[in-house]
Amino acid sequence: MNSRRFDLLVFDWDGTLMDSAAAITASLRAACRDLDLAVPSEEQARYVIGLGLHDAMSHILPGLDAALYPRVVERYRVHYLRLDAGTALFPGAAETIAALRDSGFLLAVATGKSRRGLDRALSATGLERYFHATRCADEGPSKPHPGMLQGLMEGLGVENERTLMIGDTTHDMEMARAAGVPRLGVAYGAHAREALLGCEPLACVDDFESLRQWLLAHA
Repeated sequence: MNSRRFDLLVFDWDGTLMDSAAAITASLRAACRDLDLAVPSEEQARYVIGLGLHDAMSHILPGLDAALYPRVVERYRVHYLRLDAGTALFPGAAETIAALRDSGFLLAVATGKSRRGLDRALSATGLERYFHATRCADEGPSKPHPGMLQGLMEGLGVENERTLMIGDTTHDMEMARAAGVPRLGVAYGAHAREALLGCEPLACVDDFESLRQWLLAHA
C-alpha cells in the first residue's frame, strides 16, 4: 500500500532549486539602466521572479509601451547570460532530486523561465534525466494562472490532492492555490517568509536541507 501523501512533486526552478535570484534581479535592473528606463528597486525586481518575462515587464515598468518589451528582454538576456555561469544549484539540490526520483516520486518543473532557458539550465546541471515533465512561461499563461500545474497533472495522470507544489514566491503559492494543489514554501529564495505564509502553505522552510528533511518526513 502506498503510504505517501503525494505522487507528484512539482518544483519551481529559480530561487527554489537554482540559486539564481540575485542574478535575475541584477539583470532586470541593468536592462532598465541600459535603456534609460526607471530602474526598479531590488525588492521590486525580486517580486517579479517566477513570472514570465513579459508579465514581469508590465509589473516593473507599468507605463512602458508593450512594443518596447522585446528591447528590455533582449538586454535582460545579455546580462543574465553573462551572470548565469556563476549561478549554481543550492547545495544538496542535485542529490535530493536524484533520491526523490529513485524513491518513486514523479517529478516536474513549473517555471517562469523560457523553454530555451530551462533546457539550457537542465542540461548544464545534469538534472534533465530526473524530471518526468516540465512547463515554462512561454508555453501558456504565466504564474499565478493554474495552467502549468493543470497541464502537468493531466499529462502525468495525477490528481490535485496527490500533487505538491514547491516554490519560493507567492506566484508559485497562488498558482497552486488556484489549481487546488497543496503547496510548500521555501523562504531562502526571492520572496519573504511572511508573504509566503500569507498563501497558506503546508509549511515554509528556511534552507534547502530543511526542504529535504520535510519532504522525507511528510511527502
